[in-house]
Amino acid sequence: MTKAPFALNARNQSLPAAVPFVGPETLERSLGKPFRLRLGANESSFGMSPKAVAVMQAEAARASWYADPENFDLRQALSAQFGVAIDEITVGAGIDCLLGCIVRMTVEAGEPVVSSLGAYPTFNYHVAGYGAELVTVPYRDDREDPVALAAKVRETGARLVYFANPDNPMGTWHDAAAVQAFIDALPVTTLLVLDEAYIEFGPAGLAPAIDTDRPNVLRMRTFSKAHGMAGCRVGYAIGHAGLITGINKIRNHFEMNRLSQVGALASLKDPAFLADVAAEVETGRQEYYRLAEQHGLTALPSATNFVAIDVGGGERARAILAALQDRGVFIRMPGVAPLNRCIRVSVGTAEERAQFAEAFADVLNSL
Repeated sequence: MTKAPFALNARNQSLPAAVPFVGPETLERSLGKPFRLRLGANESSFGMSPKAVAVMQAEAARASWYADPENFDLRQALSAQFGVAIDEITVGAGIDCLLGCIVRMTVEAGEPVVSSLGAYPTFNYHVAGYGAELVTVPYRDDREDPVALAAKVRETGARLVYFANPDNPMGTWHDAAAVQAFIDALPVTTLLVLDEAYIEFGPAGLAPAIDTDRPNVLRMRTFSKAHGMAGCRVGYAIGHAGLITGINKIRNHFEMNRLSQVGALASLKDPAFLADVAAEVETGRQEYYRLAEQHGLTALPSATNFVAIDVGGGERARAILAALQDRGVFIRMPGVAPLNRCIRVSVGTAEERAQFAEAFADVLNSL
């Protein structure tokens, strides 16, 4: 007898079965072989701080204990670095988990939420999951458009808006003055989620001063990118104490593990390692710019650890992506037009960049 499935609620049944990203491991299982180059998830090819590795190895013997649910030591170090109070910072399992909490605490089902068309899909995933209505505005010259976002907020009365600076998937950015103007243009009844996951890779003057007195801005940062701790899942939010309290009311208090906590703290105390990674990423970006030019293509200037290369159209980008996958190279591309005329390539090590350049040339010659 065939048993009927348990009846989930209507909202859950309306959602797609897949999460926003098809992971490289899923693709490897589908292809039946591992990737030789993993340049599609904007992970760091430069690893973690040796200091972080050492303390995590030592802490492994205590992994049978629960982690501190308040993340006190890490929050205390972050508060000292940013000059804010400890109750103005919360930590979660990556920015992604914190985004879910923010959507949950801010909007009701059916309410509008504003973002850019083609921006980070995990935010959209949480918006859909909590039954809100995503309203988007297009990019302008391959950058998120803060003026249009602010106008859409006023038009819809949205109480939540998402903006990434630097941007993923294009790698473009706005300077601090433009970001501050956007903040100032928003009504106090609208919460801005300012995603700064790639901030360590950008030029000076990229981020406006952190103002935790402002009650409607949350600054999102991560250890996944420059710190090389993507698999450890450590992100944090900085903002007004009232916002942080709101997140703490609903976050999973035991979602952090002991190894991630001590590793992030050690990495935070190793700025020399972070500077070395940023310098290597800049070298790699310049190589990708030259590589694109050699093939008659245009690479978008980037303030991140990846570069978007304009290959002329979405169909061609998909063909290049598929051909690279067949050659064991994992990259990604934006999901919507006109952004999807680009492929997105993470900056790897010098050896990885050389291997990518060879595979890329081979693919372009074959199409």
